Amino acid sequence: MQSRADLARSEVLTLVKRLAKQHPSAALAQLASRIAAVARYGAASGEDPFAKVKGLIVDMIAKLEKQAADETTEKAYCDEQMAKTEAKKSELEEDIAKMTSKIDQAAARSAQLKEEIAELQ
Repeated sequence: MQSRADLARSEVLTLVKRLAKQHPSAALAQLASRIAAVARYGAASGEDPFAKVKGLIVDMIAKLEKQAADETTEKAYCDEQMAKTEAKKSELEEDIAKMTSKIDQAAARSAQLKEEIAELQ
């Protein structure tokens, strides 16, 4: 480490790597790899590596926000479909209960008529 900038780059890289391990995330691991590459090659070319690192972090945040929005949209769709399915299931269960009741009434009526026929014979 030659300067405070090198120390800062090392600390940023260590922090992102630690976060990637704590929260098993391929995206964070990829970000750590990109930061390492930028720090290594950016410092050699004389560019400000922190500007590039900031850009990488901003891009990662935008990507994660988009992913979260997509997941929220998908969850809303799934919740809507589940609600429709539950409503249809309840409706069909009511229909089954009504039909079962009609079948039981018809069976009772049939048994009653059979008794009456037996008495008449």
